[in-house]
Amino acid sequence: MTDVRIEKDCLGEMSIPNDLYYGIQTHRMVKVSGAAGYPVILYPDMHRALAQIKKACARANAKIGAMDADIAEAIAQACDKVLTGQYDDQFPLDMWQGGGYTCVNMNINEVLGNLANEILTGHKGQDKVHPNTHVNMGQSTNDTIPSATHLAIAPRLDRIIKELKALENSFAQKAEEFKDVVKVGRTCWQDALPLTLGQEFSGYASLMKRLVQKLEAVRPGCFELIMGGSAVGTGLGSAPGYMEALYEFLTEQYGEAVHPMDNLFDGFQNSDFVVTVSGLIKEVATSLSKISKDLRLMSSGPRAGFMEIQLPALSPGSSIMPGKINPTVPEMVIQIAHQVVGNDVAISMAYDEGELDLNVWDATFYKCLFENLQLVAEELVILRRDCVDGITANRERCQFEANQSIALSTVVAATLNYPEGVRVAHYCETHGVSVYDAVIALNIMTKEEADLMIDPALMANPAEMAEAIAKFKEIKKQK
Repeated sequence: MTDVRIEKDCLGEMSIPNDLYYGIQTHRMVKVSGAAGYPVILYPDMHRALAQIKKACARANAKIGAMDADIAEAIAQACDKVLTGQYDDQFPLDMWQGGGYTCVNMNINEVLGNLANEILTGHKGQDKVHPNTHVNMGQSTNDTIPSATHLAIAPRLDRIIKELKALENSFAQKAEEFKDVVKVGRTCWQDALPLTLGQEFSGYASLMKRLVQKLEAVRPGCFELIMGGSAVGTGLGSAPGYMEALYEFLTEQYGEAVHPMDNLFDGFQNSDFVVTVSGLIKEVATSLSKISKDLRLMSSGPRAGFMEIQLPALSPGSSIMPGKINPTVPEMVIQIAHQVVGNDVAISMAYDEGELDLNVWDATFYKCLFENLQLVAEELVILRRDCVDGITANRERCQFEANQSIALSTVVAATLNYPEGVRVAHYCETHGVSVYDAVIALNIMTKEEADLMIDPALMANPAEMAEAIAKFKEIKKQK
């Protein structure tokens, strides 16, 4: 016969297998759970943050005399056990749940309660430590879940910041490596003025740096919580001194200043911080996607495309065409951006649909945001390691196209006048020659002048180009 224990809640009583640390309320929700097919603990960050919160709450309640010291200590020890991850199988609830994740809060209350009860009595149960009376003392799902979400975001942001810095460094190294590789610039997919491949990659590095700065600026919001507000922001159910002690212990446990929001009612009503973080993660994802589209175009070929760069060959690209190699990493990054943008839309809708004194759409916030945080952190590693670090330049191809570009006729417009520049461009088109050959054929420049001015490398250097134009105009005046 299965060893069971009897537990009661406001709906009645139930037999719970005694090998389970979760209890009756979790058991009820498991029966109507499973729409997504994966549990909240898939992203364990919330449970880790909840364990830290429950530990700080127990310590705070003990300090102000609201909870017996032995019970508080047992709860704190139980929290430390949960933080190791060894009880993750006791959090079976599906990602999609109603009730503002009340079931998630009660799930961890029950697990911690039974662990604490075991510590004090040697058995599971509620005779010494109760999940609501003790583990949840001074709290509500309404302040614990949003606060845990904030705290859970911080380590995820830290990892993305770290990986963005690493990618910035990789782009910067490529910028230096490619600083003398002159190529055709392209705007609207048409030939534009020349620049260097290094200059393009320096732009990518600069973008990574700017994204880091934006994420670092928003990070302090992870430690602004609504803990202590209880159900609607009034703090009903907590004893005097609880809030001060709670934030003292949270700060100690996290090693960073944790403090309440200026207006708890605002915090309960509005989940705009999640929207802000989601927007920034979307910005990272779409920035990586834009760069990946550039890499995909620049590496297109190998005979009929741009073929300015070569990406690392990671796998055969066709089941039928031998030799075809696909830009698999950039295409993965682009697809991740599709998912991230979709999740961001869902988060925006969930924020917009919050009503009155609480936003209850925590499942949407958590599932969508932490999926995005996971995807972006991992793609940053893969993009850097398996793509960017191995990029090589096709120098001869870049140089040839730069020399042949009709956009070089811009030099004529800048040194003489725009109509002359147009005449050169038309001559190039109708005769199939380069701008260098055209200016000589049209007697617009001597060979010596063309050697000086019609130089893609010179045009990619603004300071030197300005000096050369000034020198050319002065020579023309003297003639």
